[in-house]
Amino acid sequence: MFRSSKPKIANFRTDYAKRTDFCELFEQDMRLLYLLAFLLTANHKESEQSFVSTVEETFKDETVFKDWARSWVKRRLIENAIEIVSPASGPNGRKRDLWSAGRGETHGEYEIDTVTRLAPFDRFVFVMSILERYSNWDCSLMLGCSMNKIAQARMKALHRLPDFAAVFPRGDRPPMRRLGVTA
Repeated sequence: MFRSSKPKIANFRTDYAKRTDFCELFEQDMRLLYLLAFLLTANHKESEQSFVSTVEETFKDETVFKDWARSWVKRRLIENAIEIVSPASGPNGRKRDLWSAGRGETHGEYEIDTVTRLAPFDRFVFVMSILERYSNWDCSLMLGCSMNKIAQARMKALHRLPDFAAVFPRGDRPPMRRLGVTA
């Protein structure tokens, strides 16, 4: 007599990302994802390690909604970079690489290298909160510290970036535009 107006779900797994979805995502966003890893680690070897770990994890986990695949991959990439660098443990003696690796530096490469000059914790907070738009709450959870420490690190990074950009004489300085990490 009374019928439910809800449609029946034939296969609830159809909304989950499949390997082909992840392959397409990595094919489309490989450069941006690697750039994100490099901005976080400031080192090509560690960037590759973070990137490869993320790729491996995507093929192990099949419980990601298709619409969330891109943000899940970025979050895993950030989490892997955090594990590799341990930015909350304080300054470290890690080797910092240049993005351009000795080629002529363009304005975009200069901006990338400017961000990598930040201290590890400040750099992670800057990339996560400013470029990737993570909330203070998400940053504090992922980095294992207070939201107050996140806000302080972001302000410190924002104040330091103009100092690094001051290497260029007035008028020749490239604009500190968006680095293009978010897609």
